[in-house]
Amino acid sequence: MPTAAPGHRTPAGLTSAEADRLLAEHGPNEAPAGKRVPLRARIAVQLRDPLITVLLAAVLLTVAIGDRPDAVVIALVVVVNTTVGVVQEVRAENAVTGLTALSAPVARVLRDGGRHQVPAAAVVPHDVLVLGEGDIVAADARLTEAAGLLVDESALTGEAVPVGKAAGSPDPTEGEVSAGTVVLRGRALAVVTATGADSAIGRIAALLRPRPEPTPLQRRLAELGRTLAVVALLLCSAVFVLGLLRGQPPGVMGVTAIGLAVAAVPESLPAVVTLALALGARRMALRHAIVRRLPAVETLGSVTVLATDKTGTLTEGRMVVERLRTPGCAATVDGTGYEPSGRVLVDGRPPDPQETEEIRDLLTAAALCNDAALRPPARGGTRWTALGDPTEAALLAAAAKAGLDHADLAASLPRVAEVPFDSVRKRMATVHLAPGGDVLVLLKGAPEAVLLPEVLNEPEAALDEARRATARLAADGYRVLALARGTRGRVPVPPSDAEHGLRLLGLAAIADPPEPAAAPTLAACRRAGIVPVLITGDHPATARALAVRVGLLDPDAGPAAVVTGPDVASGAVPDLTRPRVFARTDPGQKLDIVQSWRDHGAVTAMTGDGVNDGPALRRADIGVAMGRRGTEVARQAADLVLTDDELGTLVDAVEEGRRVYDNIRRFLLYGLAGGAAEILVMLTGPLFGLVLPLRAGQILWINLLTHGLTGVATGAEPVSPGTMSRPPLPPDQHVLGEGLRCRVLLLGAVLTAASLGPALWARDEGGPWQSVLFTALLAAQLGVVLGLRDRLLTRANPFLPASVLLSALLGAAALYLPFLRSVLETEPLSGSDLAGPVVAGLVGFAAARTQRASPRRRTGPDGPRGGRTSPASMGEGPGEAAVRPPDDVGPTSAEES
Repeated sequence: MPTAAPGHRTPAGLTSAEADRLLAEHGPNEAPAGKRVPLRARIAVQLRDPLITVLLAAVLLTVAIGDRPDAVVIALVVVVNTTVGVVQEVRAENAVTGLTALSAPVARVLRDGGRHQVPAAAVVPHDVLVLGEGDIVAADARLTEAAGLLVDESALTGEAVPVGKAAGSPDPTEGEVSAGTVVLRGRALAVVTATGADSAIGRIAALLRPRPEPTPLQRRLAELGRTLAVVALLLCSAVFVLGLLRGQPPGVMGVTAIGLAVAAVPESLPAVVTLALALGARRMALRHAIVRRLPAVETLGSVTVLATDKTGTLTEGRMVVERLRTPGCAATVDGTGYEPSGRVLVDGRPPDPQETEEIRDLLTAAALCNDAALRPPARGGTRWTALGDPTEAALLAAAAKAGLDHADLAASLPRVAEVPFDSVRKRMATVHLAPGGDVLVLLKGAPEAVLLPEVLNEPEAALDEARRATARLAADGYRVLALARGTRGRVPVPPSDAEHGLRLLGLAAIADPPEPAAAPTLAACRRAGIVPVLITGDHPATARALAVRVGLLDPDAGPAAVVTGPDVASGAVPDLTRPRVFARTDPGQKLDIVQSWRDHGAVTAMTGDGVNDGPALRRADIGVAMGRRGTEVARQAADLVLTDDELGTLVDAVEEGRRVYDNIRRFLLYGLAGGAAEILVMLTGPLFGLVLPLRAGQILWINLLTHGLTGVATGAEPVSPGTMSRPPLPPDQHVLGEGLRCRVLLLGAVLTAASLGPALWARDEGGPWQSVLFTALLAAQLGVVLGLRDRLLTRANPFLPASVLLSALLGAAALYLPFLRSVLETEPLSGSDLAGPVVAGLVGFAAARTQRASPRRRTGPDGPRGGRTSPASMGEGPGEAAVRPPDDVGPTSAEES
């Protein structure tokens, strides 16, 4: 029984007006928010970047030597880069803040005389919290009622042992609960005593505010940036020395070398990546996947193993009667969920009159020996819900599908006595008054508790046949109930005396059916090179039946296809990455399975919705929780929350993660190839008589137009065709891996040739060759960014062609606007002079299309994929190879152990 604090009555809770007043007085129930970084601090961080520091030095140098035009251009580059960096940082922070709000926890409280679910931030002092298993306590509170309450306080104390709580305990710590702790068992009511910064977890949060760590991708890109900076500085030093040897002024060559070094390296790349991740997370949110930790965006694209639970993930999470068996027939029941509409068929046809009578008798007993109720959809909804035991609700729905109205049955056969179900007897009986004065006894329960001679007045052969039918249904993964009926002349006292001499009505086979999208989703995972694994606490037969229905196992798979928790505990399974179905597992074994995959180099995604899933969700590379029916423990432990509870949404999120990574690599190919071309032009131009191919201001102007608008626009490119039909990239693979280095160098060489060609032609014709070179190099790079699009004419990202057009116009402005001409030292070009840059743009476009069309390296079981071990090297390969069974189990069809 619940315990109550002495001298306290059950609190009624606040009114809405009182809650609003207290919220205004005490503020939101949130940990102290970190101080927003002031604008000047953000600018200072940007200006401390080593390459920006080099630019500032270049400004001072150009001013000192009197080269004011170049000083203006370099200063403009500093301003633009700093502005872009600050804006991107603010946008990324705002995106993450928005996601935090979307995934905020909720609390149940008593207000206005009823129970309400409110955001945890809206909980106020004197609110009455309603606590149950799996809830995270929203605020510090004093218990007024408690029943078997066990709380995990490790978040506050570091002690792993759960703590029992009781209302009115003389020990204050036993009678109170703290914000951030987790209810592991029991239920309670508690009056809030402290919220927000005044709560225990708020006080700790105020002291511990860790700096956000860069994602692995950001760290790799930062390392790449440092490497590129060193290489660029070495090459630009060579340009400086060669210029001096050719008699160029030191000041001019110094500024040129510095500008080239900065232009050759995409120094704003880390900020661009952060923005790409944040925007990717935003796009996931629009697809019902809330990213709670930003690094999850990048990790999702590398997932190789999906470990999923059963109930509510692969299944609907609602019980449904699918088969009926009477003494005279075997029937099937269609329809979904608890909706009372569907058909009862025998061998695919409507039942005949005799079969109909037997089925109606069976389902009449199922509806009357029942304490559940069905609730129709709420306004605007479509889903029926159950009140009470889901199994009993499934029986009610099946009766309705056979045309039986529960209210009419209850009115014509009123209940006058009952024997409730309990875990020892495993059966329930009800007694009803029948028309004419007879007494009807109805009984339902587990077959082993009903198919007994002392309960049923049936021949032993009939009981044996019913037991065999039960075994067959159980082997198919069904929960089986037996139903019986009898008549008496009077109401038995006690009612349990009626549980003998009954007639068997038949069997009802109940299951939690698979989600309609489960099989296609798992097939999509396999096409994407992701290995699906089922881990459940259910019975092995239930797990096996579901795995067959969703395509994880072949129907002919042997017993060894399903591994149980005791098998894992006994060490009978030496390699936990071999099986594909685990049953009867406990939370610790889920951890072991996930960790075993990680030890083999896999990138794991784990789905779950219960308290027992929390540890495994935290251990996996990506923890995925169900948003609607999942517990707070699961949601808070997860990196990703599926707001629609659809597993298919996870595949959408993986696709979004791959899109982000692909776009970053596309930007690198574009930006680094252009930088390489600029360096090669400066190194090789003098060999052809172009003494100073480009001035510092011209180089920086090109860099501003190519790495600015167009560079950012590449991050919004739509997903590439075939993205989910290729294996994932290992997370430890170098960002320039899979041949990207060679593509950068090759494309850079093509851009160099395409730019120098028109310049040499203009020089031989006596034209303004430097301006032609400047325009050709810009046009070639703009051609590349268009050519690298996977979907050339898509309307999904109009910002990219618009940014290319704007960059082209700004490039033309450098030739024809007097102010920019004087600053950049360019000359206007005639129509014939522009022919060369147009050709260069077309060459850049064609080269990029050729690069894009190059077959992507797909490594099978015999080829290395770099970094962490792939599923192929663990006996599973991408695509069709991923469904090959190991030799020691026998033939199965899909990811079977």
